[in-house]
Amino acid sequence: MEVLNYPETTFEKLPVTIFEESGEGAISIAQEIAALIRSKQQKGKRAVLGLATGSSPIGVYKELIRLHREEGLSFQDVVTFNLDEYYPMPPDELQSYVYFMHEQLFNHVDIRPENVHIPDGTLPIEQVRAYCQAYERQIEECGGLDLQLLGIGRTGHIGFNEPGSSINSPTRLVKLDPLTITDAAKDFIKEEYVPLRALTMGVGTIMKARQIILMAWGEGKAKILQETVEGRISEEVPASFLQQHPNVKVVVDQWAALELTRIKTPWLVGMCAWDNSLIRRAVIWLSLKTQKPILKLTDEDYKDGSLSDLLVEAGNAYNLNIKVFNTIQHTITGWPGGKPNSNDAQRPERAEPAHKRVLIFSPHPDDDVISMGGTLLRLVDQSHDVHVAYQTSGNIAVFDDDARRFADFALDFAQKLHVGATKMQREHAEVVEFLKHKKLGEEDSPLVQDIKALIRKGEAAAACRFCGVKEENVHFMNMPFYETGQVKKKPLGEEDIQETVDILQEIRPHQIFAAGDLRDPHGTHRVCLDAIFAALARLKGQEAWVDDCYLWLYRGAWQEWDVEEIEMAVPISPEELMRKRKAIFKHQSQKDSAVFPGNDKREFWQRSEDRNHATAKLYDRLGLAEYEAMEAFVRYRF
Repeated sequence: MEVLNYPETTFEKLPVTIFEESGEGAISIAQEIAALIRSKQQKGKRAVLGLATGSSPIGVYKELIRLHREEGLSFQDVVTFNLDEYYPMPPDELQSYVYFMHEQLFNHVDIRPENVHIPDGTLPIEQVRAYCQAYERQIEECGGLDLQLLGIGRTGHIGFNEPGSSINSPTRLVKLDPLTITDAAKDFIKEEYVPLRALTMGVGTIMKARQIILMAWGEGKAKILQETVEGRISEEVPASFLQQHPNVKVVVDQWAALELTRIKTPWLVGMCAWDNSLIRRAVIWLSLKTQKPILKLTDEDYKDGSLSDLLVEAGNAYNLNIKVFNTIQHTITGWPGGKPNSNDAQRPERAEPAHKRVLIFSPHPDDDVISMGGTLLRLVDQSHDVHVAYQTSGNIAVFDDDARRFADFALDFAQKLHVGATKMQREHAEVVEFLKHKKLGEEDSPLVQDIKALIRKGEAAAACRFCGVKEENVHFMNMPFYETGQVKKKPLGEEDIQETVDILQEIRPHQIFAAGDLRDPHGTHRVCLDAIFAALARLKGQEAWVDDCYLWLYRGAWQEWDVEEIEMAVPISPEELMRKRKAIFKHQSQKDSAVFPGNDKREFWQRSEDRNHATAKLYDRLGLAEYEAMEAFVRYRF
């Protein structure tokens, strides 16, 4: 378990512990909870825990279950009070927090049912006020909360205490913020299905806990975490009230910590151990802050920007500027597969072999063209042997209406050809009947899953044809971890890794491109990347080609690499950008409105183009050549 050590900082008003990975942080929290439970048991007392839901505490609950099964941790004398529940919400619905808590913890430990308290989302509205007051009294009658576990929402909410909540707010019925509703949509399929209200412990209730642990995982929580930890106390960020609690711990992974001053701009905190990466980041930061191209920065700019120490290391602004400018300039290449017959000493990719075998891993059936479609087209145009491997079917991201439409088409086509029409009629009727009675969030039937997978497969194949990828070079892996028919996936398994090993051995690529969302601890992209890492680790030392293979990481539709991280930037011309857009359009089931659009209302092609334009504009602001658009990559050295 690795705790990352960084300089002490006066910017942070809450104590923050940073772990390299979210799983390590979750284990640390679970062990602290277990120590509290055992300490109370030794004294003949009950531990009273306040528990949270959502993706953040899942790792904590997983470790608590392991401690129960393997190390004898008993929950017999534990009393729990959950933070919140949607309203209205029947307890047996898949989206209810009653269902969540039993699935993620209670069904797997020896807690007594009478000791479990979760707000009741089924009450008539006229009974809610009295119920909330009774919930508060129950907590007090149990002696108060020994420990409250918290996640944090992107609005800064703790529990469902949205912006505007006061520090003395009690348990109550609240209205959900639009951003919270958007974030919850992934569990409800569509935003319109998300309840508009919820029952929640108040900030005042939370603040009465004797100890509070706030956890945050992934880059998506970085901005709001910085505001909570370093900002002023405000009702606009309810989590900031925790600054007034005497016993709070904040536990995060390195990605959630990215916006903290000691991580983002450590030179503002104190002396730095300057390396090439940190120097590059500091110079880029200063260039953007002063709105000056890198080559125009002066000694005075560095001194005014708290970078005098860097000048001592480098000598003067002139030499420092040229060094960093040249480093960034060398990331730009129109030859992502390497430029043949050229000096490649300053290029991101090797010149030889001139025609490479390229394997592009795409977690979903459209990530390839959305995230690196321009580079894909360039690789094909430059005569490389391009393969695309779609790691999952993407079947849950297809609307039921599309599944019904394709089922109707299949029936009509079979009847027209007089081929298996009777069997097709039975299958069609089964699909229609299932979709007619399907409950919100219910797992699709195997037949409906197959139809949705075929829709995505056909779209991906069409996009590859448009880009010029050979049909025999398009691979559909359908990794087993994904095939649950639900948003919740299985853990990465041996079959997933072996399937990745097999395709790598089959192609033996000189180049691999993969979705490098290391900063997202929960998503499909991360699981797919972990499978690639595991497969390459097995092959390294056994297969000679692995030592000569470059692994390039791209990012998803939502975000690009920071400029200081980019190691290869591929310029995209206006014509190539239009070709890329048309390739994205081949994914018709994701056009206009996707099942899981995230918190961004733009279509995928718009997000992609805006991101590519923004990257090119940043290079221009730094004083480099001005391009229409750019796709960016970071090399992973395995």
